[in-house]
Order: sequence, then structure tokens, then C-alpha cells
Amino acid sequence: MWNRIFDVDNAVFRAIDTIGKIFILNLYWVICSLPIFTIGASTSALLYASMKLHDREGYVTSNFFSSFKENFKQATEIWLIYLVIGILLGFDFVMGNQAKDTLGVCMQGAAMILAIPYFLSLLYVFGVQSRFVNPVKDTIRYSFFMALRNMKCTIQMAILMILLVWANTTVLLVNFLTLVYGFGLMGYFFAAYYKKAFGKYLNPEENS
Repeated sequence: MWNRIFDVDNAVFRAIDTIGKIFILNLYWVICSLPIFTIGASTSALLYASMKLHDREGYVTSNFFSSFKENFKQATEIWLIYLVIGILLGFDFVMGNQAKDTLGVCMQGAAMILAIPYFLSLLYVFGVQSRFVNPVKDTIRYSFFMALRNMKCTIQMAILMILLVWANTTVLLVNFLTLVYGFGLMGYFFAAYYKKAFGKYLNPEENS
């Protein structure tokens, strides 16, 4: 009985080990995202390392930084594209709200319509970037279609993301918890959805 209790492969030790590794990944993500323009690369690295963590393959540090280095250029380009588009959509919505006329309503409506494919593809784009090699244009396009083809996962991911944003804007303590652990935990949850969505597109040796 004692051998089973202290066996490092039992469920309790595996859970503690996973919790610790998620904390480490969260720390890496926060540090590597501090320059702001590197958020895309650090997010791709977090998701890649989290997918590997689900399979208990490799080491979180080497998985994270090898992905960070490999995806840095393209993931950064993708992040800047999404950042600029997000700012433009937000500006369009705010200006439309201030106009308070027919043109303003049209501006808000257009922003909301465009925000749908923007948000759907954003849920997947860095996961796709972390596991597939494609040009930027194709990575963004595949992300959108991946979201549509896995709508059940997409809806659940969207709910998680919305809940995270809502909690951080309403409860001050959640800001601290998110900074300390939340980004890593979200990456771990999202990685589970990505493994399910990406499985049919990866070669057997890659699907690990």
C-alpha cells in the first residue's frame, strides 16, 4: 500500500506535477509577453508546451522555448495583425456609439459583424501556428475554418474566454490569480480542445 501511495506515477503525484508545470508555463508566458509585441510567440509556445504536457512528453522548459524560438517571427506578425484589427474594430464601435445616428448604428453593426470571424479565428490561430507550418495568410484562414468545423469546442472555448475577461473586470482578486496562474491554466484547457480538433490533421508521429 505504501508503495502505491508514494509511487510518483500515481494520480495524486501526477496531478501535483501537472499543477506545478502549469504554474511554470504561466510564469514563462508572463515574462516572455512583457515586451507586448512578443505575446503571439509566447502564446504559441504556451499552447504547444501545454499540448505536450497533456501527453507528458518532453520537458516544459525546452518545449516552451523551442516553440517560442521557432514561431517567433511568424507568431509576432500574426499577433500584430490581430492587434491592429482589434484596435480598428474597437475604434469603429466606439465612434459609432458616440455618433448616435444612422451612420453610427451602421458603424457599430459593421464592427460587430466583423468581430465574429475575428474572434473565432483568434481562438485558434496561435494553436494552429504552434502545430502547423503555413504562411501567415493560410494560418489565419485555417484558424477560422477550424473554429467552424469544431463548433462545440469553439463555443466552450469562447465561454471560457468570456468568463475569464468578465471575472477579471469585476473581481480584483481574479486579476492577481490570473497573473499568477490563470494564463497557464487557460493554455492547458485550450490545449485539450486543440488536441481533439487537430488530431485528424496531424501525422501519427506528430499527434503527441
